[in-house]
Amino acid sequence: MKVAMAEIKFDEAGLVPAIVQDANTRQVLTLAYMNAESLQRTLDTSETWFWSRSRSCLWHKGETSGHTQRVMDVSVDCDQDAIRILVEPAGPACHTGAQSCFHNELEEAPSKSRNVPADLGMILNDLFALVEGRKRERPGGSYTSYLFDRGLDKILKKIGEESAETIIAAKNEDPNALIGEASDLLYHLIVLLVERGLTLEQVGAELVARGQK
Repeated sequence: MKVAMAEIKFDEAGLVPAIVQDANTRQVLTLAYMNAESLQRTLDTSETWFWSRSRSCLWHKGETSGHTQRVMDVSVDCDQDAIRILVEPAGPACHTGAQSCFHNELEEAPSKSRNVPADLGMILNDLFALVEGRKRERPGGSYTSYLFDRGLDKILKKIGEESAETIIAAKNEDPNALIGEASDLLYHLIVLLVERGLTLEQVGAELVARGQK
C-alpha cells in the first residue's frame, strides 16, 4: 500500500517518530523525530535528516562526525503516525560511539531477557564501534589502546599468533578452546580493519559480491 506524505499523521508539534534500522542486520540504531521538512530532505538527499527537539532545529546525521546514514527504504506504519527507515550506516549511530543508541540494559528487566542470544552482526558491529572508540580516545590500561599505540606491525604479529593458536585449537578435541581462539582472531582482525581505515560494511559487500558469482 502506498502512503503519501500528506497522509502522515504528524503530532501537535508537527513531528513524527522515526525508527532507524540497519538495512543489513535489521538492528535498531536509533529513535529520532522528523517534521515534514526533515522527511523531505531525507527523501531528496537519501541521507537521514531529523528535527532536534532540544535545539529546535534540523540536523543532518553525520554532518560533524561523518557517520552518515544512506537511506535504503522508508515505510509508514499501519496508523500512519510512525516511520521506519532502513539505512546503510557509515559508522556508529550513537554519539557515545556505540553502533546503536539502544545499548543500555534496563536493570529491572526480567533476567531471562539477558539470556536471549545476540545477533552476530550486532555483536560484531558493537565490537567494531568499541574498537573505533579506543583508537580515538586511547584510554590508559586498555589492551586495544596498547595495540594501536604499538602500531601496525604489532597488530599483524598478534594476528599471526592468534591464527596459529586457532589452527592448534582446531586440531584438538575441545570445541570451547576453538571458540575462544576464533573469538580472539576475530577481535584482532577488527583491530586491523580499524587501523587501516576499513569497515565491516566493506567486508560484507565483498562477501555479497562473491556470493553472486
